[in-house]
Amino acid sequence: MRAAHIGIRKLLGLHYYVRDLERSRRFYVDSLQFSEIGRSSALLEAAGRQRSLAFKAGEVVVVCSTPAGDGGQASRYLARHPDGIGSIVFEVENIRRTFRLLDQRGGTPLADIQTMRDASGTIDTFSITTPFGDTTFRFIERRGYRGLFPGMEVYDTPRGGNNELGFVDIDHVTSNFQTMKPALLWLAHVLGFEPLWEVEFHSGDVARDDGAHGSGLRSKVMWDPASGVKFANNEPLRPSFKKSQISLFHDEHRGDGVQHVALSTRNIIHTVSGLRERGVPFMKTPKEYYDLLPERLKQLGIDHIDEDLRTLRDLEILVDGSARNSYLLQVFIQNLAELHRSRDAGPFFFEIIFRKGDRGFGAGNFRALFESIERQSPALARRRPSAPLAPQQDLRASSVR
Repeated sequence: MRAAHIGIRKLLGLHYYVRDLERSRRFYVDSLQFSEIGRSSALLEAAGRQRSLAFKAGEVVVVCSTPAGDGGQASRYLARHPDGIGSIVFEVENIRRTFRLLDQRGGTPLADIQTMRDASGTIDTFSITTPFGDTTFRFIERRGYRGLFPGMEVYDTPRGGNNELGFVDIDHVTSNFQTMKPALLWLAHVLGFEPLWEVEFHSGDVARDDGAHGSGLRSKVMWDPASGVKFANNEPLRPSFKKSQISLFHDEHRGDGVQHVALSTRNIIHTVSGLRERGVPFMKTPKEYYDLLPERLKQLGIDHIDEDLRTLRDLEILVDGSARNSYLLQVFIQNLAELHRSRDAGPFFFEIIFRKGDRGFGAGNFRALFESIERQSPALARRRPSAPLAPQQDLRASSVR
């Protein structure tokens, strides 16, 4: 029997802990064209021992906080990790029902429900611990509250960008684990989420006979059908468990946690073009990916896409889809440690996604990108000159609804 849904309305925003607040402002306002919409009040800064700025584009809200002395949440988080997401915030229909259900199912609240008031109205909130490393979940019932959050001063006029790049909302949140089963069970039995999609992949074509090379992952997506909130969850896959990108994230983040957040957009061509004009770096796509793309689309059952393939190649946008002739477009911004040239900036990154009917998460791109890299390597090409494209035994993706 499925657990009752806890009444989530939507994912309200992300609370991000950083060492350099001005660097975050430049990234969100100058590079991503978010608006700076508010800041922490002096009272909140004194009580929380951290300074905060809030940024918004479409329905995406990111609050960045930096320590202002010892003992605050930002200080405690950054003592253990590089910059990263310390809390994910949800709006709920009835805070007392949500609290009761979570408490009955073994959720672990940090405190009882708190009622907070300021000139913008009244808000009820509480937070719980999670299996997502040191990332907590905060639940809020707004009760007609007009501001951002008590203690945050909202500007009369937003500053900086105006979302001219066309971001809409958060499509999904992806987290990495050494073992994801506890998180899957927690999402199902405590939060009442349901399985949506899964994939298993390993780069077996370049693994030596002794299994010393290659890398893989297992990914399962859970969601709340009532609100559409989706969490993708990854773990490394043997062999070469420790060489998996998932395991490397664990080392760099110093534990499990949120790897990336996917931002949906109204027009990915416009968004990515604008980001590239502003100098935002993306993860590289091998050129052979696009040489092989027409044939791969046929194998996926996609006989037409609206976008020009030359434009996708120029912008290095990836394509994936299903046999129902639906597809999605996606691209990944360089992780913040590389972008800011600082390990303390952390391995977190943003994905940009545009769905054209497909509800998947780009499983085919794992294999297609790997085939492209293999064909570019002379040594590998000599060893496997006719490797098939996306063989079923190496890539297994499915909807589980």
